[in-house]
Amino acid sequence: MSTASRFALAIHGGAGTIARSEMNPAREKAYRDGLEDALRRGGAVLREGGSALDAVEAAVRTLEDCPHFNAGRGAVFNADGQHEMDASVMRGDTLQAGAVACVQNVRNPVTLARRVMEKSPHVLISGPGAFEFAHREGILLEDDQYFFDRFRYEQWQRTKGTDAYQLDHSDGEHRYGTVGAVALDLHGHLAAATSTGGMTNKRWMRIGDSPLIGAGTYANDATCAVSCTGHGESFIRAVAAFDVHALMAYKGLSLAEAVRTVVHDTLPPLEGDGGIIAVDRHGRVVLDFNCSGMYRGHLAPDGTPVTAIFRD
Repeated sequence: MSTASRFALAIHGGAGTIARSEMNPAREKAYRDGLEDALRRGGAVLREGGSALDAVEAAVRTLEDCPHFNAGRGAVFNADGQHEMDASVMRGDTLQAGAVACVQNVRNPVTLARRVMEKSPHVLISGPGAFEFAHREGILLEDDQYFFDRFRYEQWQRTKGTDAYQLDHSDGEHRYGTVGAVALDLHGHLAAATSTGGMTNKRWMRIGDSPLIGAGTYANDATCAVSCTGHGESFIRAVAAFDVHALMAYKGLSLAEAVRTVVHDTLPPLEGDGGIIAVDRHGRVVLDFNCSGMYRGHLAPDGTPVTAIFRD
């Protein structure tokens, strides 16, 4: 079995038009604290020799439990005033994957996605069927009040009753809310996970890229693990996560070159604002985006959490 000389972990909490004017010290601290907590949880798993899959699940669960991010507890409201959540996981050693879409009242959709991978013959299940599966598997459920957040509610009130929808994070034109994690463990294996509450005021059980393997999430031990955040429709059309792997596997690009190509060349013509986090099989980490900011973090070589929001 191959081994890695060190482990690596990177996370994101969404990307888009993040206005510096709205980022007061208290709000910035809350976001950074949430990111650091996720890095510590995932890093502890890797430090103890745990799997990359366990690490990305732990990191994403932590972000889902934090109301500041659009996933799990912080999920936005849809057009009916409800929360519909999507999530996916993928392991790079076996290429197994699991995903859920349009699930309600599930505290940690990423854990349900993993259970789909491990306890069902399917990759993606959705809606009432996913809820039934969650109940059967004993996944932790919460009532609607658990997911209520005043900030999210006020976001919804501004578009309620209209055909408009909003992405997340600011009152600018583009707002993207997703959380994700990628990891390399000491056994040399990669994994990726992504989770989201989608768009404010979304209709018709809309599904973005987050639960779609190859679009929002991908992992392959031969190359890299990838999690995306941004305008989901564009990332789906670009098959963005898989394209990073393909550029490495078929063209021999480095991780940084592959991510840069997708983020800055492939996605912009498709109105694909957003970002990508990725780690390769050597533990190199890339966090890149083509908008004003991305909530992101990674572990430094000494294991110290490093977080950032804006490009500088």
